[in-house]
Amino acid sequence: MSQTDPTQPNLAETTGPAVSVVETEDAVARRAREAYFTATQRQLIWARFKKNRTAMIAATILVLLILMGLFAPFLSPYDPSIAGRDRDYLNGAPQVPQFCDHNGCSARPFVYGFKTERSPVNLRLVTTVDTEDRRYVQFFVTGDDYKLFGFIPGNLHLFGVDEGFVHLFGTDDTGKDIFSRTLHAIYTSLAVGTLGVLISFVLALIIGGVAGYFGGVTDGIIQMVTDAIRTIPIIPLFMAIAAFIPDTWSSEMRFFFISIIIGFINWPTLARRVRTHLLVERNQEYVLASQLCGAPAGHIIRRHLLPSFTSYIIVDLVISFPYIVLSETALSFIGLGLKDPVNSLGVMLQNTTSADVLLNYQWYFIPVFFFIALVLAFVFVGDGLRDAADPYGGQKK
Repeated sequence: MSQTDPTQPNLAETTGPAVSVVETEDAVARRAREAYFTATQRQLIWARFKKNRTAMIAATILVLLILMGLFAPFLSPYDPSIAGRDRDYLNGAPQVPQFCDHNGCSARPFVYGFKTERSPVNLRLVTTVDTEDRRYVQFFVTGDDYKLFGFIPGNLHLFGVDEGFVHLFGTDDTGKDIFSRTLHAIYTSLAVGTLGVLISFVLALIIGGVAGYFGGVTDGIIQMVTDAIRTIPIIPLFMAIAAFIPDTWSSEMRFFFISIIIGFINWPTLARRVRTHLLVERNQEYVLASQLCGAPAGHIIRRHLLPSFTSYIIVDLVISFPYIVLSETALSFIGLGLKDPVNSLGVMLQNTTSADVLLNYQWYFIPVFFFIALVLAFVFVGDGLRDAADPYGGQKK
């Protein structure tokens, strides 16, 4: 019998692991190919979307802002619709929580109290910080009653102070907490945008679907109406509408009326995209097969044509969302949209138009940063979804 030289490597020991590693890599690559070719369109879009780092960061910020708006009654310490709550701290500066000061450190965060005195120079009330008055922040405190999502009653708030009030973003000229108003304003603007998008979405699918499927004279008439709506100047239209809105209307009625008007104005762009896609797809074999089987036009559009580009419709909705929010904000900013006591981003931006605010009360501009973040998040997420939904658009390297 031949004996193995101990100085020589064992061939079985060296080739076995290598072969298994190669087989494992091949198996992983094979499974990846199978997963790619068997994946649905939604899975492919999500896989491409995750590679876009900017879009993922924007999506994270957008989700956080949406959650802040949805849970605004719980996250905010006070009800922002109650004016004059803190009459001693009108136009008060933001109170920043801290743990340490000249008196030492504390295990709990605290904010300083304040003193209100009349200035001998201009006789204006001036609020100064009282560093000897500590107000300790507490979490999960009971406070104002609210209804979460509009129907879940509650009175538990995320934070508060043991005595007095705490205003992270300061107060306005009526003593309302700007932090609470900002969170509720995000919810209101998102609600207006959602309702407007839904209205424009339904109109675009119906009008664009009919125009793209039938074509001919029907398409020509619909395109004439679409072009006529696109040429209507928005600001003069809303000024005329605002002149006919009764002053006795409640805030809720104004809210729904503005949402409906915005939805009726913003459908032509999406309708054109639906029409363009249907003009291309209506001559495909599967459409002709459905027609030969006797399927009605509504069934073909609803069951075959529209699902063929559902992902593109979703992308268009996400892209159009910030423009609806911008419309609501612009209308409220010029006084034609929502008004107090409704808290929306446009209503809050109205308070930043005076020179007195710019010179003395700069914390009024804090909601502006949330508005910019909300719009930019929608824009970047929409761009990322558009690139992910287009398999021939190419990816950023």
